[in-house]
Amino acid sequence: MATRALLNVPAKVRIGDVIEIRATVQHPMETGFRVGSDGQVLARNLVRRVECRFDGELVFAADLHPAISANPYLAFPLHLTGPGTLTVSWQGDQGFSHSERVRINPT
Repeated sequence: MATRALLNVPAKVRIGDVIEIRATVQHPMETGFRVGSDGQVLARNLVRRVECRFDGELVFAADLHPAISANPYLAFPLHLTGPGTLTVSWQGDQGFSHSERVRINPT
């Protein structure tokens, strides 16, 4: 299954604005405690860390735990000091890693 991720950034922004960034990634999020239909414990498969960088500078990070639902959704504020590229990276169990980028050009 190919990973899908969505980043939502307001279309019109100005320098100095504090905007809300919304991000989600398609991921099953298995805790490692559930038993499958075959009676075997399903392997843990979690997104463990999310990092958001604006032109390389860390602006938001979160460590996720088993209580997070499938397809984790996060929202956080970002103070725009100028144009730049927002990069959101997800890392997890079983070698999971995915990044998305969006260019933000305030007026």
